[in-house]
Amino acid sequence: MTLHDDAVVTLTEWDAPDAEQAELREHYLKYLAQHEDGMWRSSRPEHLTASALVLDPSRARVLLTLHKTVNLWLQLGGHCEAGDVTLAGAALREATEESGLSGLTISAEPVQLSRHELLAGGCKGVFHLDVQFLVTVGAGTDYVVSEESHDLAWFGLDALPDGVDRSVADLVKRARGVPGL
Repeated sequence: MTLHDDAVVTLTEWDAPDAEQAELREHYLKYLAQHEDGMWRSSRPEHLTASALVLDPSRARVLLTLHKTVNLWLQLGGHCEAGDVTLAGAALREATEESGLSGLTISAEPVQLSRHELLAGGCKGVFHLDVQFLVTVGAGTDYVVSEESHDLAWFGLDALPDGVDRSVADLVKRARGVPGL
């Protein structure tokens, strides 16, 4: 099974939580049906990405990155790569690379879809079709700020930083509805 195939299965089997998310899922699936290259950053005018809302062991705090390119606090994640075989695996790889954390566990299915236009960097003017998962950190792990970030920091679910991107606030809100959070 290819990464493209996994994305189609993941999105098709996902039980969207509301009409807006169901509409986004249909948009993603239509794009993938029309673009065999839809998983790769070279695909235009859109491409799928995978990201992770990283939670501490108590599931009371989230780890966000102050992203260098957009200078906003965001969840961890990014582009799929040739070695990725699943969307969840791509999100987990990105979370690991961008945080230096090990022993992460990822949700079996997405929490949210987010379609957003990039306003800076190499993909400026392109839309990311982001598939967002929950990732939980094991106890006793310390993060490391990667070259993609100005900073990483933990924030309480009720204490997100000023100016946090709306999509991150929406993701945190949706994550609260996941059993066990």
